[in-house]
Amino acid sequence: MADWVGHKPGAFCWNEIGTRDAQAAKTFYTELFGWETEDKSMGDQGTYTLLKLHGKDIGGLYTMQGPMFEGVPPHWMSYVAVADVDATAKEASQKGGAVVAPPMDVPGVGRMAVLKDPQGAVFSLFKGGEHPGAAQLGPSHGMFCWNELMTSDTKAATAFYTGIFPWKPKVQQFGPTEYTSFMMGDAGAGGMMALHDEQKQMGVPPCWTSYIAVDDCDAAADKAAGLGANIFVPPTDIPGVGRFAVMADPTGAAFGIIRLNS
Repeated sequence: MADWVGHKPGAFCWNEIGTRDAQAAKTFYTELFGWETEDKSMGDQGTYTLLKLHGKDIGGLYTMQGPMFEGVPPHWMSYVAVADVDATAKEASQKGGAVVAPPMDVPGVGRMAVLKDPQGAVFSLFKGGEHPGAAQLGPSHGMFCWNELMTSDTKAATAFYTGIFPWKPKVQQFGPTEYTSFMMGDAGAGGMMALHDEQKQMGVPPCWTSYIAVDDCDAAADKAAGLGANIFVPPTDIPGVGRFAVMADPTGAAFGIIRLNS
């Protein structure tokens, strides 16, 4: 891993799917994006699968089992790099967030915690140890390239996240939609927009969505549908940004794809 550097505090550094059908998820994503997989034994805790692109680790996959996952739907988890997991978790709690899983060491990997923001969106913290997080290959086809928060209160969410991460909000208007980019210097770390009324009526909770870069959004969406995905948002243009779609894989985990203009 000599060519592999860690992530700056505040940068999204890992994406991980929790599913109840690991084999179906592996089949879907490897066929859709050309990912490779490598299973790692976790002893009594089962198997953790590394998701790879061009031989580099870009994400993870595990089977949700046990009472802690009762009522938890299949999902993608977004991880943010921090300098101190314990201090950030404590600060998040003081600012109205909740600690879902307290800071813990993952042997041979690093230290992590799972948090919930004041509106209910779940995300994780990570400080790399022996493993530095996802390889940084740029927004090439099959790479995670963006993480986006859908929330019930953008003002409160902005205050929370900028209070625990080195993010600065940049608000833009795309037609009727107000979009906030969380910036680290000149680069965007992630984005945020409000849940609209239809989503609220459908019971969509505040959540983070992981986006994967594709060369052709329409072709990727068609292929995903053919592999059993449920398309929530069909390929749609974002002026000046690219073309995106949102869907759920055959096991029920939601994610987005995007063809960036540059």
